[in-house]
Amino acid sequence: MALFPKFSKKKDGVNVVMEQKLLQNVNNLILNAETCTGCGICVEACPEEAIVLGLVGAARRGAINYAAPIDVDETKCSYCGVCVIMCPFNALTLKVDGQERLPILEKEGFPQYDMKAEINDEKCVKCTICEEVCPRDAIDRNVPAYEGTYKGPVAGAKPKAVAMKKKTTFTVDKEKCSLCGLCGALCPAIVVKHKEFTAETGKVEGEVVWDETKCDACKVCVEACPEECITVEREIVSDKIDGKVSIVQDNCCTCTWCSKNCPTEAITVEKIFEGDIEFHAEKCPGGCSTCAEICPANAIYLPSAIPAADMKLDGIEKNIAVNKDYCILCGACVNACPGEDIIVMQRTGVRVKGTETDLFKKIKAKLFTKRTSKVKEDITGQVSIKMMEKA
Repeated sequence: MALFPKFSKKKDGVNVVMEQKLLQNVNNLILNAETCTGCGICVEACPEEAIVLGLVGAARRGAINYAAPIDVDETKCSYCGVCVIMCPFNALTLKVDGQERLPILEKEGFPQYDMKAEINDEKCVKCTICEEVCPRDAIDRNVPAYEGTYKGPVAGAKPKAVAMKKKTTFTVDKEKCSLCGLCGALCPAIVVKHKEFTAETGKVEGEVVWDETKCDACKVCVEACPEECITVEREIVSDKIDGKVSIVQDNCCTCTWCSKNCPTEAITVEKIFEGDIEFHAEKCPGGCSTCAEICPANAIYLPSAIPAADMKLDGIEKNIAVNKDYCILCGACVNACPGEDIIVMQRTGVRVKGTETDLFKKIKAKLFTKRTSKVKEDITGQVSIKMMEKA
C-alpha cells in the first residue's frame, strides 16, 4: 500500500519542480531558475527553513547549468506560498492540483508588497527611453510601428506621416493652374488627371486630385509649381502618437531606471525596500565583476579608468561601484560576491499592504539584519577560502 505524502523534484527546462503528493491533492512549488536572481529573500522568508542558497554567482553567470541560485528541500517545504509572495522577481509559483493558489493568503492572511509603478497617460509621449533602459523587460510599449522605428525595419510599418493626428489642407488656384502635371510627377499624393485631348476645344482640361493620407505636407509641390498656384497648410490636432505604454507589474523590480530617465516625468516608481548599501572597493581584488554581471537592476558598474594626469599618489582607483539610485537592495550581489566584507547591505524598510502578521514580523526582522559578503564561515568569525570542485 502506498504511503503518503510522496515527494519528488525534477528539472523541466528552466524550471525546477518540487512536488508533494498527498492522499487527496498534489502540491507543486515551481522555481524558474532563469528568473531567480539569487537574492535570498525566499531563504529568509521560509518558515520551514526549507530553502538554501546555491552557487548564486556561478548559476547566474551561466558558468554552471546543473544548479539553480537557490535550492528547495521538497520534503521540508510546507507548500504554504510565503516564498511566492515574498519573491520580488516572481520566480516562484505554487500550484495546488494544477491551479495557482496561495494557501497562506486563503487561510491565515499575509501582507503583500505594495507595488507602486505607474505611467501617467496624459504626460507620456510614448517615446522609447523607458523600454530601452529597463533591465527587467517590464515596459510594454504597445505603439504602432512607423517607418524609421528604432528597432529597425518592421514589416507593415505605417508611414511616418500618419504618426501625428493632423489636418492638412491643399488648395489649387484653378484660374492660375495650367494642369502642367509637374506636381503629380513629384508627389505620390497628387494625381493630375487630363480629359481626352480633342480638337473641339483645342486646350488642356482636367483636374488636380489630392490624397490627404499620402501627403506629409512637405510642400515640394508648392515650391515646384511654375504658376505658384498651390497652397498647403497643416494644423496639428494632437502631438501624441497612438498607442499606450504601461508597466508589467510582474516583471518590475522598482529599480526606478524608467522614472528617473523619463523626459516628461510621466512615470512614478517607489522602491519596495529602503536602506543602504556600501561597496568597499579597496577590498575587491578586481577582475571578478560577478556582482555587476548578476545585478538584476543594472545598478553595479565598473568605473571608467581615471586618466593618469588625474590620479593621486595616495589614492586608490575604484574597481567596482554601485549607483544607489537604482539599487533595489535585493541582496543578490551580497550572496554572489566571492570576497570578504566587500559589500555591506542593510534594509531598514519595506513597502507592504495588508496586516503584518506575527510570521511576517519575524521575516521582516531577518530581512532587516545587516548583511555582508563572506567567502565561507565554517567557524563564527573565521573566514576561509571556498574549495573548488574537482575537475
